Amino acid sequence: MGWEQLQRGIVLPIEESITLPRLTEVALPMPDREPVADVEAAAREEVVARFAGVVPHGMTVAVGAGSRGLTGRVELLRGAINGLRDLGAAPFVVPAMGSHGGATAEGQLATLDKLGMTADALDAEIRSSMETVVVASDASGRPLHLDVHAAGADRILAVNRMKPHTAFRGTIESGCTKMIVVGFGKQPGAAQFHASGALVMRDQLIEGIDAMRAAGRVLGGVASVEAPSGEVVAVRALTAAEVGGPAEVALTDEARQLVAALPFPDIDVLVIEEGGKDISGTSLDPNVTGRFWVNGLADLPSPRVAMIVLLGLTAVTAGNATGIGFVDFIPASLAEQIDWEATYVNSFTAGGSGVRRGRMPMVLPDADSCIRAAMQSCGTPFDAPKKVVRIHSTLHLTSCWISDALLDDLPAGVTIAPS
Repeated sequence: MGWEQLQRGIVLPIEESITLPRLTEVALPMPDREPVADVEAAAREEVVARFAGVVPHGMTVAVGAGSRGLTGRVELLRGAINGLRDLGAAPFVVPAMGSHGGATAEGQLATLDKLGMTADALDAEIRSSMETVVVASDASGRPLHLDVHAAGADRILAVNRMKPHTAFRGTIESGCTKMIVVGFGKQPGAAQFHASGALVMRDQLIEGIDAMRAAGRVLGGVASVEAPSGEVVAVRALTAAEVGGPAEVALTDEARQLVAALPFPDIDVLVIEEGGKDISGTSLDPNVTGRFWVNGLADLPSPRVAMIVLLGLTAVTAGNATGIGFVDFIPASLAEQIDWEATYVNSFTAGGSGVRRGRMPMVLPDADSCIRAAMQSCGTPFDAPKKVVRIHSTLHLTSCWISDALLDDLPAGVTIAPS
């Protein structure tokens, strides 16, 4: 059996009585939060208010742009950039995304371009390189890498969304601190951070930001918090002293309470239409699916998902399918999209958990075969009703589609969507 046969899809002896279930759209409960009316204006005002008196005229500032699918990402960055200019600084943009984009300068520029973060849209120069400079060492003696262009600036400013991480738990997870310590460190910085495993990542983040701050590299950060719907509900600028401190801890806690959730305790088959690096660092966010598969980090008690089917990849991810190992079945059309070099580089950089999550799922001819195979393999009798949930992605969840087996006992706050 060759790779070509996998790409065509393997035909399995699926029980004929297992057929695709009828699915009904339901609306999921949403938190009562007011969205930020103007993300760009909010970022600009925050930067001016928090950094007034800190930014001397002519200070060069490398502003970090990431690869995640942030809501209002262009507006958030542009607001931060214009706020710096209002203070007399000279900002430019650096891709701060570790090994994403195939770990090449061109690939990271292409990732920003697909997300709309072009020089024209941001009204700022973008300088992309994978070369780094060691600018400090943390308390444990680990060298801290910094993008060569960022190292040439007077200060760096992270612009990122606050959210729970996909591989560890701590007081601070994904946000401004992580972008400074990991994203700005490019492939060497990201590899070093992930190499020690999930249990020490939280400590490395704090040690890393302390060392970067002591080295005089950090101006601060601009953080956004999103509701499950994707609406930005908070924009905050953090000073150098606040990045990695109680203020970022509070934003992390706020973001943790707003994670998009599937409120069904047990799911036989979860069907996800799209995955990708712009959705989550692991293509599918384990904070939604419940699957972490990290030594020392427990999976979520709910939802308990027996089988996962992924049907496609986003255009932005450009074939990077890091986290594909979370999935049990994919159609041949998805297998043909995967850029294995980009996937393997990113997975390897992420350490042991990344390698485990980079394994190949079963490849079947089409979506229907994948869903039926998952239904047959989910651990219930052939003729038993299956609890099937279908979502577009794990990024923003306002609704989903569920099978009849879940309709009889809807969780609190879940309602049948108007037709």
